[in-house]
Amino acid sequence: MNLKSLSLFSFPFIALCFTVANAATFNIRNNCPYTVWAAAVPGGGRQLGRGGTWNLKEPVSGVEPTANSTEPGEADAKLFNNLDFFDISLVDGFNVPMEFSPTSGTCSRGIRCVADIIGQCPNELKAPGGCNNPCTVYRTDQFCCNSGTCSATKWSRFFKARCPDAYSYPKDDQTSTFTCPGGTNYRVVFCP
Repeated sequence: MNLKSLSLFSFPFIALCFTVANAATFNIRNNCPYTVWAAAVPGGGRQLGRGGTWNLKEPVSGVEPTANSTEPGEADAKLFNNLDFFDISLVDGFNVPMEFSPTSGTCSRGIRCVADIIGQCPNELKAPGGCNNPCTVYRTDQFCCNSGTCSATKWSRFFKARCPDAYSYPKDDQTSTFTCPGGTNYRVVFCP
C-alpha cells in the first residue's frame, strides 16, 4: 500500500462512517498533493492522483471511504429504517483532512474535519504522517473502551475541540452521528 492512500474499508486514522439505506452514488475526490488509493467492496479499487475522482454507484451493504498517511480511516454503509447514518471518526487517530457531504435530496448537512491536527498533535500521540489515538499508545481500558464504560479524556477533548462533528472516543455518539434520507448521494473529499 502506498504510504499515502485511501481505502474504502476499515483501517485506523481519520475515519468516516455512514450507513446507507438505498443504492447511492459516491463521488470520491483526491485534493491531496499525493496519490491516494480508493477501494470498495463490492466495487474494486482505484488509484487517485492529485485531483483524481472516482464515481462509485453501489447498492451498498458495507462501504468504508478512507484516507491515509500510514493506514486510512473508514466509512461504513448499511441499511437501517430508510435512513443513511454517517460520521467521521478520530477514534483511531488522524492523518488526512476530510469532508463527507450529501449532494442530493433534502439533506444539506455535511461534515468536515480539516483542522491541522498533525501540526498540533501532542508529542505523546505523534505518529509518522499522523496523530495516533491514545488506545494505540497507552493500551488501557480508559482509552480503548474495551469494557464499554469509557468517557471523554484529555485526548478525546483535544480531537473534539478541533473537529467538533467527529467522533473523538468510542462512546461519542450524541454529537457525532448524522442522518440523511435513504437514497441520498454523497461526495467524499480528501484534503478539501
